[in-house]
Amino acid sequence: MGAVRAMGSVPARGRVYVLCTAVAALACLAPAATVRVPWWVVALLAGLYAGCEQITFPRVRPGRGEVSGGTGGDGSRPAGRRVPAGMGTLFPVLLAGAFLLPPSAAALVPLPGALLARVERRPRWLRRIWHAAQLALCTWAASRAHGALGGRAAVASPDFPYALVPAGAAVLAFCAVLTALDGGILALAERVPVRGAWRGLFPRSLAPVAVHGLAGLMMAVLWRSPYGPVAALLVLLPMYVSCWVFAQYHRERAAHQATIRALVQAVDIKDGYTRGHSERVGQASMMIARELGMDDERAEVLRFAGILHDVGKLGVPTRLLRKDGPLTPEERRIIELHPEYGHEMVRGIGFLGEARSAILHHHERLDGSGYPYGLTGAQIPEFARVVAVADAFDAMTSTRSYRRARPVAAALEELERCAGAQFDPVMVGALVRALGRQGWHPAVTADENVPPGVCPPAPPVSSRLESRSHRNGVGGGGA
Repeated sequence: MGAVRAMGSVPARGRVYVLCTAVAALACLAPAATVRVPWWVVALLAGLYAGCEQITFPRVRPGRGEVSGGTGGDGSRPAGRRVPAGMGTLFPVLLAGAFLLPPSAAALVPLPGALLARVERRPRWLRRIWHAAQLALCTWAASRAHGALGGRAAVASPDFPYALVPAGAAVLAFCAVLTALDGGILALAERVPVRGAWRGLFPRSLAPVAVHGLAGLMMAVLWRSPYGPVAALLVLLPMYVSCWVFAQYHRERAAHQATIRALVQAVDIKDGYTRGHSERVGQASMMIARELGMDDERAEVLRFAGILHDVGKLGVPTRLLRKDGPLTPEERRIIELHPEYGHEMVRGIGFLGEARSAILHHHERLDGSGYPYGLTGAQIPEFARVVAVADAFDAMTSTRSYRRARPVAAALEELERCAGAQFDPVMVGALVRALGRQGWHPAVTADENVPPGVCPPAPPVSSRLESRSHRNGVGGGGA
């Protein structure tokens, strides 16, 4: 899911949206050829912005199972964004350009940096065009709002505190365009539900852009003062330090992703019959989270829960997971300890938060017949109720060596049949609605690709336990 996408993965409507955004940006740039522009200021700010873009943010390569901020329906980032919405690039440089230059000239400032930015995910050219067009439109709108309120004269005076009024209008215009464009790309290219595509984007971007706007205003005032451009550039030093701290946060986040990938790969190696199951459960959990309207942070943690729900299998002897014969009652009790093993393994990983309770309780059932503690109804944590539905859905729609996958419609019917007794009806309904809009493309496990003429091995006991549980409800992807 977090792997680099192929060019064809961006839907046609997303490409059209990016093209329309680029055309709008070109229309905003066109007047620069007919108005008087201080080109040395444009060149200096554009070069400064491009240089800062190259050295401020770490080069983090998306990995398998990675979750990113500003997620789409599959947990991926919006096209062309390398940092979460609102924290962005060095906006003080862009906003200083908006305060110092005519709108068409200000819109030129972000272009070199955006077009030369390092982009890991494909299609790179499309993401660069999107990033450049988006920032050009945001800067143009900010400059228009600033100039309409006499901002450039207020900066040159300087006329305080009135200079804050056009600067504030510029920040609002910048955030409004940024939010509008981000929500559109999420809805059209990332397949986020329309009703949730714009949710929370404006408030999240307003505070950081406002801070960057104050820094940009200080740059503009100093630029017009006797101290000149050199003094204005000194304003960027504390901003650069803050961006460096933000980059450190991204490195820590990448370390979190690496930790999760390592745990998932260890489970896949030990229980090869469910290879890929963890990522798919994470994907389905994310879809439910989006449908329930969870914010990005909780949705991300919930996806972690889905990915790591079976990590406790690392504590179960391999001979039991792969046993060919029937389990003894004692062996079954050992396998049913895997949620507790998993909880102990992740207890000290602070960033998992609510995911830890989901790992412990994802085999509980609403009627109290689940394990390990036989919790009922609302006693079962919300995240665990989500993961239970996602886990069972993927178990039914994935092909294993001992049975074919069920059709998605049949799996959903089974979930609805067991809703209220085994599963939370709210979570089942959320998954049904999400799949109705986005569809599902279930991956198959590695054991399906058996060479012709070779009989597949007998399924492990942990997988047969899943089939047995179908007779009493719905299987949950393993013991």
